[in-house]
Amino acid sequence: MPEITPVPLSQLTTLRVGGTPHRMVEARSTDEVADALRDVWAAGERWLVLGGGSNLLFADDEFDGTVILVRTTGIERLPSPNPGHVRLKVQAGHSWDDLVAQTVAAGLSGIEAMAGIPGTTGAAPIQNIGAYGQEIVETLVEVELIDESTGEVSVVPASDLGLGLRTSVLKKHYGSVPERSAVILSVTLELAQVGHGAVPVRGAQLRSALGLDADAAVSLAWIRETVLDIRSRKGMVLDADDNDTWSAGSFFQNPVVSAQFAASLPAEAPRWSMAPALEADRVIPLDRFDGFIPPRAGGPAPVKISAAWLIEHAGMRKGFRLPGSQASLSTKHALALTNRGRATAEEVAALARLIQQRVQSEFGVLLQPEPVLFDVEL
Repeated sequence: MPEITPVPLSQLTTLRVGGTPHRMVEARSTDEVADALRDVWAAGERWLVLGGGSNLLFADDEFDGTVILVRTTGIERLPSPNPGHVRLKVQAGHSWDDLVAQTVAAGLSGIEAMAGIPGTTGAAPIQNIGAYGQEIVETLVEVELIDESTGEVSVVPASDLGLGLRTSVLKKHYGSVPERSAVILSVTLELAQVGHGAVPVRGAQLRSALGLDADAAVSLAWIRETVLDIRSRKGMVLDADDNDTWSAGSFFQNPVVSAQFAASLPAEAPRWSMAPALEADRVIPLDRFDGFIPPRAGGPAPVKISAAWLIEHAGMRKGFRLPGSQASLSTKHALALTNRGRATAEEVAALARLIQQRVQSEFGVLLQPEPVLFDVEL
């Protein structure tokens, strides 16, 4: 097993906090990842798989277990059964942002709006990453993973992963264990071959973010560059010289509430209907038509509301910090909790707890953390 000298996780996570593990393994192939996991599972050790460290708040204390660094890279191009599409099998340790850049350079559409999201590709399905209305669930075909219960490697279709709003059966939510304890080894996506010219932009949320009219057409490269610019202005693109990017990205999820509850919020509170797109017209062959057409789902659709707006309007403005603390809200975006240089995990957690309390007291909404919290309590 490729064991290395352990280093503090503060050097390996984007929040730059975290203690030192007893053991550390650097795995550069799928077999090395699988072998390392089987060894720690057989020994009954505590363990943590770490990719880019961009979605993790790790405790300051020494970790009495093994950290496995996934450093696998590579993209394999595969045929698709669907005309005009191609499939890419991507190793789990491959940089997500690098993958987006390569797909745009190849004229492949489907993930261009998720440019600038830090972390590795293997972590992307775990919380169904997304940005500006585009989510990985729209392009994910399958994952190759290894299960803790059996130690076996299998290929699992996206439909079996329970992908929802920043969640899946593989995610360890705060205060719970994942429904399926497994580690992703590779990810297969299906992308549309659209080339390098201007193409229509799907999705009202993406068009709104980019400032485009409904009939606008732009290139994939323009979308990627514009998204990177937007994210940079919000401090959401990693920059070693900018403390506003020393974060785990959006620390809290945008809550999804009932339409009735959303209506009780101030009119200026941003909100987005979670109603599915209208179902396409269905053509049912006469030899299979039994006279019954299932009704469309009814009732008001749930509504997603802005956690950043709730935080700011509960009195926690950009740059807010507790006295003497090195953790603060970003000066650019109220949804990011940042390390101003020497913050501890407990200082980040204390700020998160205060935000939760203020928002719940003001609006009756309990914000849920988006990153994985390891040995940290809110």
